[in-house]
Amino acid sequence: MFSKRKEAPQIDPVQRELYEHARKRIVQKKRLFQHFIIFLVGSIFLVILNLLIGVGKEITFFGTNWYVAAIVCWAFLLVLHFCNVWLFHKFMGTEWTSNQMERLIAKQKAEIALIQKDVDLMYPKDDLIKKKEEFIKKQQPKAVEERVKPKLDRKITMIAAAGENNALGKDNDLVWHLPDDFKRFKELTTGHHIIMGRKTFESFPKPLPNRVHVVITRNENYNPEGAVVVHSMDEALEIAKDDPQPFIIGGGEIYKIGMEYANYIELTRVHGTFEADTFFPEIDPDAWIVENKELHGADERHEFGFTYLTYKKK
Repeated sequence: MFSKRKEAPQIDPVQRELYEHARKRIVQKKRLFQHFIIFLVGSIFLVILNLLIGVGKEITFFGTNWYVAAIVCWAFLLVLHFCNVWLFHKFMGTEWTSNQMERLIAKQKAEIALIQKDVDLMYPKDDLIKKKEEFIKKQQPKAVEERVKPKLDRKITMIAAAGENNALGKDNDLVWHLPDDFKRFKELTTGHHIIMGRKTFESFPKPLPNRVHVVITRNENYNPEGAVVVHSMDEALEIAKDDPQPFIIGGGEIYKIGMEYANYIELTRVHGTFEADTFFPEIDPDAWIVENKELHGADERHEFGFTYLTYKKK
């Protein structure tokens, strides 16, 4: 068995500060004592040099022997050292510093209270709350705009075929057969991400070739082969962030969500009214403009006539 390593005890910050203060005081007193001993020995040495050996007997300062002047100057320095350790420290030590800090903090608090009082008089609290609420309301539309704007920097296209009554299909299938429209869908979407709901994906016999299938669903456990599963349009567009033109291909609920994100619509308007259970959302003429229109009449391969419409968001 491994023995547990004992952790070093944690020292309280206040105790550490007291310890450091005591240690510094001991060092100061020790140095003062050493200075005093050196002063005594040095003074005796200077006296011996002058009186017994005769060094510098002729040298005087202001009528006083040089060694006496030296001892007096040294004594003055010793007195300064003593005052610094015992007197000045007592008056301007940690306690004095703490008192000064407390006085400064109290003064600052009083000044802040006066400023707050002036602010309250100039800007009553109720008025500030009202202005804050008004500001938030003004910012909300901008927030939505900023959230959508980056998505509009690239071409995000909804592609669909819908009848005159916006019918898309019934029982998860189309109610018409338009080979040229299928061909156009393939040409436009090949090489791109196609974003769809779960039911639309499941309507395919197999994943469409040369396209990245991104499926939006609320089902956290949905994990089909050949598709990337996400749970919101934001996530889907994040998956397709490197695609210059991802396509939103349905169904009805996904188209409704896509109206906020798309800036182009490739709509095949099938000329007929059909019974359906899934519908394309109404296109607001104040928000969209028709950029291109191409009519395709009915023929032996197409039971219904249709028109290719390219819409661009204003």
